[in-house]
Order: sequence, then C-alpha cells, then structure tokens
Amino acid sequence: MPIVNRGPTLTQQTTERLRQAIVDGELPPGSLHSAAALGEWLGVSRTPVREATAELARLGLVSIEPNRGIRILETDIDSLIDGFELRMIIEVPLARKAALSDDSEARKNLDDQFGRFRNAADTDDTEATLRADRDFHSAVLQMAGNARAAEVLHEQRNIVLQTGVGTVPSSRSCQECFADHVDIFEAIMQREPDAAAAAMRRHIFNTAEILISQETRRRPEFGTRDLHTRLAWIIG
Repeated sequence: MPIVNRGPTLTQQTTERLRQAIVDGELPPGSLHSAAALGEWLGVSRTPVREATAELARLGLVSIEPNRGIRILETDIDSLIDGFELRMIIEVPLARKAALSDDSEARKNLDDQFGRFRNAADTDDTEATLRADRDFHSAVLQMAGNARAAEVLHEQRNIVLQTGVGTVPSSRSCQECFADHVDIFEAIMQREPDAAAAAMRRHIFNTAEILISQETRRRPEFGTRDLHTRLAWIIG
C-alpha cells in the first residue's frame, strides 16, 4: 500500500502565515481585523482563519473580540520576562546536557552552525545573523536530544520578535551578538557542562537586559520591572 504524505492542513498554513505576518509587522500591534478581511487577504475562507486565530489567541498573539474582530496584541513586559524565565528553565540545563553528549553528528552540526553564525556576523548581515542565532540555539537543543524544547522556544522567539526585530541592530552589532555566544559554544565543545550552563544563563539574562532596556526607550512601562528580582531564583 502506498504511503500517503500528509502536508500541512489549510488551517496550519493559515496559522503560520498569520503568525509570520504578526512577527514581520504586516499586521501591526493594536490593529483590528475581521475574519472575512483576513480570509480575503490570504485567499482562504473564514473557517481556517477562525481556527487559526483560536490557536494564535492560545499563544497570546491575538485576542478575539466578539462582534468586532481579531485584535493583534503587543507583547507586554510581564509576558516578555515570562518568556526569558522559560528560556532559563529549558535552555540552561539542556546546554549542560549538550556538553555531555557523545553524538558526533550533533557536535559537527553545532560546529557548522557556529561557523555560519561567525560568517553572518563578519559580513554584518542582520537577517543572516538573526537566522544564525536561531539555528545555533536549535543546534544546542538538538545536541541535547530534546525536539519538544525546540518547538516551545520557537513559540517564545515569535513572542520576543513582536517587540521589534530584536537587539540586532538596534542595541548591538552583529559581531556583538555573535560574541555573546562564544563561551556557550566553547564550553559545550570542550565537554564542560557546568561552564556551558553558566554561559547559557549569562547569555539569556544579558539578552533580556538589552531587549528590555531597548524597549523602555519606546515604552516606558517596560522600565517598571526589576529583571534581577524576577529571575533571582534562577540566576542566584
């Protein structure tokens, strides 16, 4: 019997297209849209749009306003810190686990991704650097052998991206972004689990500080939360 290849459903495609439109700013925060208008824009019926927006509402990217439409939400400071706290909980111990891995293929993949990250930073290519940053973290999680963690953090990255393009190039250069990952890479490749965990913890906290400082200039309410106090139980 031939194997049936099941591609993404129309609802899944619609969900991903709307999610990407939110991240890219095509659907700006605060804007209100009807399911009919979004369906016409995407060339689909209202049904997959409604199913997609229900999933996006679960992720905290939109709110559904009865008899009005779908509101694109802007990330608030508490949601942003929640996300970095989640990253600490997931990525720090998995960086430790990655350093203990004997998977030679996963090690080569991490080395390759690190090389691509360096090349992107050397050419000062913002988009390539952001992709390389994402792929480097995915490679660490792959090395730790936890595919589910990668899915969870993909959702978190989308939430962070709603605040803007990220810290590059607004608050740091491509080279500075790359440099912030060097100690993570070296500790993992040298099989130093404690150092890998510490480096990942430092990196995530540093990124959170830079991003919150960056957003405070645009949205003063972001400066009302003490990141150290909120994450003290993790960072010690």
